[in-house]
Amino acid sequence: MALAEDSGKGRVRASLPPWIKTTILTIGSIAMTMLGLLFVTFIIGRVMPIDPVLAIVGERASQSTYDAVFLELGLDKPLIVQFGYYIWDVLHLDFGTSLLNARPVSEDIARVFPATLELATLGIIIGIVIGVPLGVVAAARKGSWIDQVARVLALVGYSMPIFWLGLMGLLIFYGILGWVGGPGRVGIFYVDVVPSVTGLILVDAALDGNWDVFKNAFSHIILPASLLGYFSLAYISRMTRSFMLEQLSAEYITTARVKGMSEWDVIWKHAFKNTRVQLITVIALSYANLLEGSVLTEIIFSWPGIGSYITTALLSADMNAVLGGTVVVGLIFILLNILSDLLYRVFDPRAK
Repeated sequence: MALAEDSGKGRVRASLPPWIKTTILTIGSIAMTMLGLLFVTFIIGRVMPIDPVLAIVGERASQSTYDAVFLELGLDKPLIVQFGYYIWDVLHLDFGTSLLNARPVSEDIARVFPATLELATLGIIIGIVIGVPLGVVAAARKGSWIDQVARVLALVGYSMPIFWLGLMGLLIFYGILGWVGGPGRVGIFYVDVVPSVTGLILVDAALDGNWDVFKNAFSHIILPASLLGYFSLAYISRMTRSFMLEQLSAEYITTARVKGMSEWDVIWKHAFKNTRVQLITVIALSYANLLEGSVLTEIIFSWPGIGSYITTALLSADMNAVLGGTVVVGLIFILLNILSDLLYRVFDPRAK
């Protein structure tokens, strides 16, 4: 009887369509990753040498006030119960209240994240548009001057401190030449001129038809976006070159050339086509790094994004804001990994 039940369960599992199995595994992977992220941020919040109660009530508060807030925060309960409350709050997008401005952290993140999204998106577009063709040409012309230039650009991009390039860029292109706008997202005379619909000032200005604001905002974003784009370009071009060299040395490329196929078709229609899946991961990771790692760029250019928000909160011991921002950044990495997996199935039929 038990053997029959086990065989029946096995048939049920075997009869599940592949896409259902994939969906279940993906959801389970996301849930476990997110649970691990929440556990790490929860532990960080508990081991930091900062008393969350004193951060709220101040050092001059009475003992009764301290005890009341201590109980209100649930700090008297076991850690496992506190972790459960923490998960429940995060699922409801409740990261607590910022100690700096007494506003909900979720509202602050919703306010500052579009600025980082706009900056990082323009930066990754620059990195893709220049980095991918540069890597392809460098691989196709291995050892030529183009290959040497691409390698030097990648080396400088990896080696040069981003804060130094940012300061030099401001000095030359803003201070001396006056080709770009200064720090901030927009000039002081254009602040709050267009209604905020998406939070992306270029998009909002275009939707409003206010091209003066659009031009001013573009003059402010182009320098920091180009700086981030250069660093993503260095990584993308280097990896593209490596992937292309591997493909160009394969036997099917030799066969295509023997058949008399043009070099353009060999490079772009055969070799590059087989590097797209690998490039998806490279571009996704680069984009995630720009969304999360543009702290120094945002500080140098006074860019009101999530990187500068988390840094300011950390310096002010505002742990609710720090942990809330950390969870959002971790969620971005998870979502971009899911997106890259989905694109795998689009560009590589074998993954289906």
